[in-house]
Amino acid sequence: MLFFLALSPILWLVIALSFLRVPAWKACPVALAIACIVAMNVSEWNMLLVHEFEAILEGVALAFWPILLVISAAIFTYNLTLHTKAMEVIKGMLTSVSQDRRVLILLISLGFGGFLEGMAGFGTAVAIPAGILAGIGIDPIMAAAVCLIANAIPTAFGSIGIPIITLANLTGGDPSLMATFTTIQLTAICIVCPFLMTIVAGNGIKGLKNMVMMCLASGLAFLIPQLLVCMFMGPELAAVTGALCAMATIVILAKTSDISDPEYQIQLHEHVEITPKKALIAWLPFILIFVFIMLTGKLVPPVAETLGAIKTSVLIYTGEGGTPYTFVWIATPGVMIMLSAFISGRVQGASFSEILTVLYHTVLGLRFTIITIVTVIATAKVMGYSGMTYQMAETAVELTGSYYPAVAAFVGSMGAFITGSGTSSCILFGELQAIAMRSLGAGELEQLWVASSNATGACAGKIVSPQSIAIAAAAIGVSGCEAQLLSFAVKIYIPFIIYMGAIVYFGQSIVTYFG
Repeated sequence: MLFFLALSPILWLVIALSFLRVPAWKACPVALAIACIVAMNVSEWNMLLVHEFEAILEGVALAFWPILLVISAAIFTYNLTLHTKAMEVIKGMLTSVSQDRRVLILLISLGFGGFLEGMAGFGTAVAIPAGILAGIGIDPIMAAAVCLIANAIPTAFGSIGIPIITLANLTGGDPSLMATFTTIQLTAICIVCPFLMTIVAGNGIKGLKNMVMMCLASGLAFLIPQLLVCMFMGPELAAVTGALCAMATIVILAKTSDISDPEYQIQLHEHVEITPKKALIAWLPFILIFVFIMLTGKLVPPVAETLGAIKTSVLIYTGEGGTPYTFVWIATPGVMIMLSAFISGRVQGASFSEILTVLYHTVLGLRFTIITIVTVIATAKVMGYSGMTYQMAETAVELTGSYYPAVAAFVGSMGAFITGSGTSSCILFGELQAIAMRSLGAGELEQLWVASSNATGACAGKIVSPQSIAIAAAAIGVSGCEAQLLSFAVKIYIPFIIYMGAIVYFGQSIVTYFG
């Protein structure tokens, strides 16, 4: 009975979002209310009202700084490139590489889509590439399908690494280590996805003709730089770096190899010549983000330490288990992204008032997302401090025993399926994963390995998430195709989640050995 009471906020979200079709911004505040009522009235937890208020307040603080700051800044940057027409230049550069639809699908959905996911997240990696592909003459359903597959790689690192950073904040782990673990767990997915996308693009296995080297090279070009960035810098720029390297690899191979096949040729509109200066200005916001985050990261310790010292620690939750929450005011990705957007916006010709108008409309457009994320994190804090999360973890371990790691990624995927967000999945279940392993007597490395699988599983869950599928359908402008896309996505999801369960289960012993 205690397990179902502890699970009640999650059960409500499953029912409300999956069956009742209640919008997330309406369902999540109800989940918070349920968590508060249960935590305060069940004798085993008996949480004081003042402690509930403090837990919610700490959740609000974490939601706004840094999570919503990063999300708002990233989407603001993207919206500003739309306003200044810089995105049109970027699109033109992408579609000038080749007329082979298989190459364009890899370049735009894997490379550019991964870049957008790493920068902005929240559906941009599906909506924008799918719209571009459909707009240049590729079958709309095919365009949406390949973007859903491609999004399985960078979801864990969306919006400048926020899912992993959030997971680390909730579990007390090191973000670089957890990002490295996540990438290792995604290794086979990174390599397989380009092959799957090319098979879809070629209407079968025949589509791999002359493309095997490009598929393998693009997958490795995404994987290896992402892994190195995770190990030496952290999660913030991992997907962005991997995506850029994959894009460069695809462009080089497209220009130097005999890949084109008449069967897959598409007729593109005549391209306007883009000068190096015009290209540089178009890509400037993303270049500045990359540079600023590198300067404030581990690669430049003097800058990172100086700016990182500008912070404030506040004890918000005063109950058992409460620790001071630290606001890092400058050396945080959201501030760097916002600064990059303002600088590049001016360079691209937007006035200060135009930039502020775009920012205003961005925040206004995110109002429902803000409500959702604030209430989800507040719910997670109430459940964590009250003991509800521990109860769920304890029951999960009782049911699965030492096999729990085999289902950890599945739990993470359900979080992404329910919420449509890798970040929200990590908020809902990240702490539970670590607690479950702790109750099994696992060491710290094993706990972090399994907790990291929550982000790994979210990558698979994002493929079948109703929100992702709805975004894809809207991007291609085909009404009533959701069922067809879901049927396709499930066929990808099932083998992915089986693989993830296996690598997490068997990988824990390897982590322990090398640790």
